[in-house]
Amino acid sequence: MILSDISIKKQLKEGEIKIEPFDPERLQPCSYDVLLGNEILYFDNTSGIIIDPQEDNTKLMRKVKVTEGKPFILHPGQFALGATSEVIGVSENYVCILNGKSSLGRLGLVIHATAGFIDAGNELKITLELFNVATLPIILRAGMKIGQVVFEELSEPSERPYGSEGLNSKYYKSMEVEASKMHLNY
Repeated sequence: MILSDISIKKQLKEGEIKIEPFDPERLQPCSYDVLLGNEILYFDNTSGIIIDPQEDNTKLMRKVKVTEGKPFILHPGQFALGATSEVIGVSENYVCILNGKSSLGRLGLVIHATAGFIDAGNELKITLELFNVATLPIILRAGMKIGQVVFEELSEPSERPYGSEGLNSKYYKSMEVEASKMHLNY
């Protein structure tokens, strides 16, 4: 069951979900609008010629700060990672799903390819997989509305929430934009 605005406020008070900082102006009928944080991580095409999932690829990426006077320009076909400015968390009773804003989608901005799901028990700044499918560059500014999160109640509490021993939860409580840790699976 997806939580309504009333249920989101109730579960925030009960500590079952977390949105920090919370701005009631961004609460929608059954979602909450999240903002783009101030760091972008992108592939520096001059530092390598191939991405190997078995290798640590952080050396292929460059991190930049996005400030009021210095937005990030996402070029057509370019991929970059960002993170929400908010910390979003869910107890073992809930999951959170990240969706794009339809107005940005109509401009050609995709905000997640596969990382749109926040497991029960995690609390983090959500990773954004930013991709420009338009034919023109898109300006990304820190603090802009970038997506929306939906909270859904589980049929019963998770037995092993994200971060539990033995799960290899690589992005547990991540508070900054991070490159892939796929290489840790090998």
